[in-house]
Amino acid sequence: MITNFSILDYTVVLLYFALIFWISKWVSKKQDATEFNSVDYFLAGRNQGWFVIGASLFASNIGSEIIIGVSGAGARGEMPMANFELLASLILILFAWIFVPFYLKSSVYTMPEFLEKRYSPSCRNYLSIISVLAYIITKISLIIFAGALVFEVLGIPFWTGAIFTVVATGLYTVFGGLKAVIYTDMVQAFTLILGCIAVTIFGLYAVGGWDQMMTTIEMASAIETNPQTSSFFNMWKPISDTNYPWTGMLFGAPILGVWYWCTDQYIVQRALSAKDEVSARKGALFAGYLKLLPVFIFFIPGVIAYALMQQGSLNFSLSNADQALPAMITQLLPVGLKGIAIAGLLAALMSSLSSAFNSSSTLLTIDFYQKFNPDASEKQLVRFGQLATVTLVFISMGWIPFMKALMGGGIFYYLQSIQAYVSPPIAAVFLLGLMYQWVNAKAAIITLWSGFALGMLRLVLEYLAGADIMQFSQGSLFNLLLEINFLHYAILLFVISVTILVTVSKLTPPPNLNQIQGLCLQTSEKRKIVWSSMDVRLSMGLIGLVLILWFVFSKWGIA
Repeated sequence: MITNFSILDYTVVLLYFALIFWISKWVSKKQDATEFNSVDYFLAGRNQGWFVIGASLFASNIGSEIIIGVSGAGARGEMPMANFELLASLILILFAWIFVPFYLKSSVYTMPEFLEKRYSPSCRNYLSIISVLAYIITKISLIIFAGALVFEVLGIPFWTGAIFTVVATGLYTVFGGLKAVIYTDMVQAFTLILGCIAVTIFGLYAVGGWDQMMTTIEMASAIETNPQTSSFFNMWKPISDTNYPWTGMLFGAPILGVWYWCTDQYIVQRALSAKDEVSARKGALFAGYLKLLPVFIFFIPGVIAYALMQQGSLNFSLSNADQALPAMITQLLPVGLKGIAIAGLLAALMSSLSSAFNSSSTLLTIDFYQKFNPDASEKQLVRFGQLATVTLVFISMGWIPFMKALMGGGIFYYLQSIQAYVSPPIAAVFLLGLMYQWVNAKAAIITLWSGFALGMLRLVLEYLAGADIMQFSQGSLFNLLLEINFLHYAILLFVISVTILVTVSKLTPPPNLNQIQGLCLQTSEKRKIVWSSMDVRLSMGLIGLVLILWFVFSKWGIA
């Protein structure tokens, strides 16, 4: 029982749930009135506008695991992690101008389907399998874990919160498909923004304002075990930093970003639902602007929480800093706003989880079921997609116990480190495949499996060491691999993947140019690009804002 919740808070949360389920029911009813087919269920009818797409991109990305993990990073003085958010804004520009036109022109449902058109069926099978596995160990299970953590802080047992999270989200995802996900995402995006703004404002008031917060942090920095003041506002750490060196952030993090924002079904599926190229591009740019917000409404509240803890006004442990934001909600916010903030966390949780459910079911349905059952009816495709969602829920919950051995650096660190070991070979195959016509299928599949093997080697070593199952002697090869920073490891893995891709392509016959016509820059027919001066201005403005924030949160700014 949440003892510090009022009737008004409960009412706000219940109204939020009522609105979400009403939207889902309205979408489902509208689709049932027409012919509810696979295009409707998996791609929302391919008729969505830029605003809906942009809000959905943001909401599906900003899950409770991101909010809780990022605020926890802020409380630990790990400001460099904010670079993941700012880099996302820049990569969304790349996605909007380079990737989107090829994806829409190919008329694919999934990213593995695009990879088959560009390379081969074996490449498609690889990406389908790896994507589903990645969703299980990063997205779905982590989102369920973070949601359960929220409920646990609020007084609800962990597994009770996990089950409630799954059931509540699964209901509207299973029956409404991507359109229900996108429309509820739009509401959830602005609910979570409003909730986090409320936490930030009341947190600053409670701590005594910005100046008092800085004074508190400076006084606390005198204690050896506490982070230095600059740690809370400096995004750039020296190369020697074991967690977030600037080299890893500047060169390694973009590799993760290209994979996630430009090639991951979870994200790209929203752009595929656009009614045209212009809407997809504007939606991506709109999402880029929204991605600037986490620095202020996720990271800063974490810093505020740290200052409040030092003042003795907030009760949580730095050893479990991921509880910082939930603690602020439960202990600081007044009646009514507490309900809005909880609704915001639930919105983040449900939007990300529903997106993961729908993306996973799309992959399993289109890339596996339909492939082996080409004569399956539209109704059968939709039904299998619904069944796939339910199955993935149970598998993901089974992975949760294994996560704890890999989460020494917190939720956000776990998420980014796993992605660092999965993303480089995929990013290399997509990037070079779009740029050069001579990159062939044999090179692509060798690169994908080689990169995967090297990535899984690092992940297995981390698990064995983290769970105290096996210890590696100093100077051994395995220990040297463990000592490499995870972002530097991503750079190394990307370089190896590119080397393999180029070498094998040059040593083997080139692909059939007719097969890849229109699927890379060198084989694309010259066509007039559909764009407006507003698209250019939005892109340049976004770049300018990122550069300003990089300066502000550096040793030349407020750090």
